[in-house]
Amino acid sequence: MSTINSINFSDAEIRRQAAGTVRELKDPRHQGLRLRFGAQRERGSWFLIVRRTWHRVGRWPDLSAKAMLEVLPSVVARLAADPGAQLGAGGLATVGDVLRWQLDRQLRNRNLSAKRKKSVKSMISRHLVPRLDKVRVAELTKALLDRDLFWPLQEEYSAGYVRQAYGVLVGALRQAHRVDQIAANPLAGMRFTDFVRAKIVPKAAGLRPAQLADLVPRLVAHYQRNPAEGMLALLMLCHGTRVGETRVARWRHISLPERAWIIPAEDTKTRTEHVLPLTDQAVALLEQYRAWQASRVGESAFLFPSGSTKALSEKQASDLFKVLGGGEWTSHDLRKLARTCWTELGVDHLIGEMLLNHAMKGVVAAYIQTAAQTRKREALELWHSHLDGHGFGAVLGQTDAGSREPVSSADANDGEASSDSSRPTEWRLNVAGGEGAE
Repeated sequence: MSTINSINFSDAEIRRQAAGTVRELKDPRHQGLRLRFGAQRERGSWFLIVRRTWHRVGRWPDLSAKAMLEVLPSVVARLAADPGAQLGAGGLATVGDVLRWQLDRQLRNRNLSAKRKKSVKSMISRHLVPRLDKVRVAELTKALLDRDLFWPLQEEYSAGYVRQAYGVLVGALRQAHRVDQIAANPLAGMRFTDFVRAKIVPKAAGLRPAQLADLVPRLVAHYQRNPAEGMLALLMLCHGTRVGETRVARWRHISLPERAWIIPAEDTKTRTEHVLPLTDQAVALLEQYRAWQASRVGESAFLFPSGSTKALSEKQASDLFKVLGGGEWTSHDLRKLARTCWTELGVDHLIGEMLLNHAMKGVVAAYIQTAAQTRKREALELWHSHLDGHGFGAVLGQTDAGSREPVSSADANDGEASSDSSRPTEWRLNVAGGEGAE
């Protein structure tokens, strides 16, 4: 039986040789590259010999002859830089394989939020896998990506959304290459602007500082009609928090004596604990709201409960802000409005970023832990005083029969119903997808 044959590598010629008895193939044009047939001769393994060491690169026909020759220069360069590198151990042959592998990793990554996992899953299952599933990794070219993925996507979606698709794909291939699941990253050296040149324009703000005079009284009025719904919006406006971290807020994370709201790391987008000082206005509002909640809903672990054991869901919060904003602004616009107003009030840029809990590194991160809390409190005191000038103070001044409990619409319209403090009717969300009144 012949041990080795010398051929010009091509899939057709390899298949012809597989019908015989030869064990190994080489190509005089590519020194050190070998193909060894397995026990089942319709399959084999690629090896690259460097300094008498055999490095397994991938499997044939998963890694075709054409694809192998295309990635060969990068494999040689990698071994030159790191002779001990392991190559192609994972055997992910197609882009679909890589994407499903990456999705599994992302769904099991405890450091990612549920929202991020949902977003990645949607992007992979709706757009990337349907268009690239059967494409072999080594055959993924710029021309193919442009024709089959990015150009069709930009016809239907914004440049920003297409950029997200690019980011998920790049991340999957980069990670697969880092852990030797693929021999080479075919997107290395490519950029998003190679495919889409359109400028990604930030979404216009739905709320501007000039609208405070109208917005604040409207939110206060809504709070008086439905304290639970109004409180969610007011708390976000007062502190610039994200809707995701606000709707799951727990009373045990709010210390009124210490005048601090601590948002735990698992509830934040940055996965870092976020400490917000509470001003006099915020403390008074929270005291008032907690008294109302206890009398109308009963004791709850959450500021915004949905049922007895859960916080307000993402969909319920979304539906609520569709009603509050009337289609003109979203929950995120409250956060952007707060940030814009802080700048106009002269709040230091770094303090503003810290109040938003944007990710920071190095010296800045150290500064956060040492000198920032006082300046954060001063900034929020300035901001809440500014809100008072636009009607925020009225939220504490309007009381029912001298109590500190906010007046709800049910109290105004149904005196008999308001006398039954055990009924949570006034708390129930009056939006689509929320909890219905009993």
